[in-house]
Amino acid sequence: MPKLTICCVGKLKERFQKEAVEEYLKRLSKYFNCNIEEINDLKIPEKATLKEEETIIKKEGQMLLEKIPEESFVVALDVKGQMLNSLEFASLLDKTFCKGYNHLCFVIGGSLGISNEVLSRANFKLSLSKMVFTHLMVREIILEQIYRAMKILHHEKYHK
Repeated sequence: MPKLTICCVGKLKERFQKEAVEEYLKRLSKYFNCNIEEINDLKIPEKATLKEEETIIKKEGQMLLEKIPEESFVVALDVKGQMLNSLEFASLLDKTFCKGYNHLCFVIGGSLGISNEVLSRANFKLSLSKMVFTHLMVREIILEQIYRAMKILHHEKYHK
């Protein structure tokens, strides 16, 4: 069975977020062995300088890189990435499996973004929208989109 890993910054605190993530992980277990690798948010000083923010992004990036499985196809969630509709996203996953990848890894940076080192490791950079979402909310959104893509690829009905 293929593997799915979500590498992300921060721990979910709100019950409704935890429940949504657990629900999609349960649904995805039909298609993948699922795993979430969380790293702790680094404290951002209230009036952080640009240099301090860059240092935090770099440190979080190093911790994320340590969590990325070696043989995986890595999709970095980045506001500057490519936007896809649901059918295009399903096609991307399908092509990834056809290329022989058996492990998908989605990487979600912290509130300051994602490091250049992580972006360099990525096989694909994906933007979910022109809008900005919290990094904790992105976890729910990407899991739902992966689930939708798998339903599309398996020609299964998805209740809207």
